[in-house]
Amino acid sequence: MSLSLPFVIDPGGADRHAEHRALRARGPATRVDILGLSAWAVSDPALLKTLLTSPDVSKNGRAHYPAFEETTRTWPLALWIEVQSMLTAYGADHRRLRRMVSPAFSARRIATLKPTVAAMVTELIDGLASVPAGQVVDLRERLAYPLPINVIGHLMGVPEDQRDDFRQLVDNVFDSTLTPEQAQANTARLFETTDQLIATKRGNPGDDMTSFLIAARDEEADGSGFTDVELRDTLILMINAGYETTVNVIDQAIFAMLTAPDQLHLVRTGQVAWEDVVEETLRTEPAITYLPMRFAVTDIDLPDGQIISAGDPILAAYAAANRHPEWHGPDADTFDVTREVKDHLAFGYGVHFCLGAPLARLEVAEALRQLFERFPAMSLAVPADALPPVPTLISNGHQELPVRLRAVDRR
Repeated sequence: MSLSLPFVIDPGGADRHAEHRALRARGPATRVDILGLSAWAVSDPALLKTLLTSPDVSKNGRAHYPAFEETTRTWPLALWIEVQSMLTAYGADHRRLRRMVSPAFSARRIATLKPTVAAMVTELIDGLASVPAGQVVDLRERLAYPLPINVIGHLMGVPEDQRDDFRQLVDNVFDSTLTPEQAQANTARLFETTDQLIATKRGNPGDDMTSFLIAARDEEADGSGFTDVELRDTLILMINAGYETTVNVIDQAIFAMLTAPDQLHLVRTGQVAWEDVVEETLRTEPAITYLPMRFAVTDIDLPDGQIISAGDPILAAYAAANRHPEWHGPDADTFDVTREVKDHLAFGYGVHFCLGAPLARLEVAEALRQLFERFPAMSLAVPADALPPVPTLISNGHQELPVRLRAVDRR
């Protein structure tokens, strides 16, 4: 492919690793077509870190993307740039919004959640214990999905009878194969469902983050609090980020252990910890492959002489950067839990670093610990290369994760 033509990002993510190698081969940053939108994909980790911390790069498309109005009318991923929350805030607005959300993810708060998370994992594992030996069970459906949605539901105060609705809506937010009309209908339903949650918690507040944020919205009289739209979109961000991403990390970590028995042996013999498995999973198979979208505030000179012009969209290619050989050496594609340099960009970088990272790490490590302790003979039920990816260019997981929890006794 000529470098003068934009590289077309596959909406369905059918062969992510080949795509990421192709991006890296085109240089630190390259022009791409993402569902018809022209952008710069940045796959070089050093350059990406520089841009993620530069005031010359903004997440506020309303202020810094000339084609914002036109794009949000037709682009299938419009929600990712039109919401008004920390995800799309810039400068002082971002600091204001992050300040109000940060208490939910303080070290003290996460510490208090540890026994709750452990109990939730135990309940799910107990449910798996009744599966007969040799029977195939989908661990994405039975563990990777319910744990994060229950944890974020508990944290946010989402009633149990509303969690399935949020699950489907969030799945659709990450599905980049939807038509613009399907995506718009899903967004409308997501807004409606979130507004219903706000109304429910405003009328019957509890000890949860939604009630806390509503109170902060209603009590701030000096204009420094949330607007109604910011409140709704902040809740959407927290539910989306706290659910979908963790599902995929649990999925990918289990898959990694079942396809790399030598690595699993290192954990079982105490040579490494489950936390090491979590970090290497985040590096090699981050939950977010690409994160749309940032925008150049001014012209940006690139090391290779190219120029990102003011107003140009910038796509953070996190997964491609995580496996860059200039960062992690010639074996960057290898899953190695003993790797000394464990750095990655799975949770972003700079002021937009994910507030929920400690909670996600806690959930994944606890799920792995209990699952492999309870089912030491667990194995994949299909060949590793027979698992289709979820149809999205944003997130990174399998459509299902079929396993046999126990070996069949053939005596």
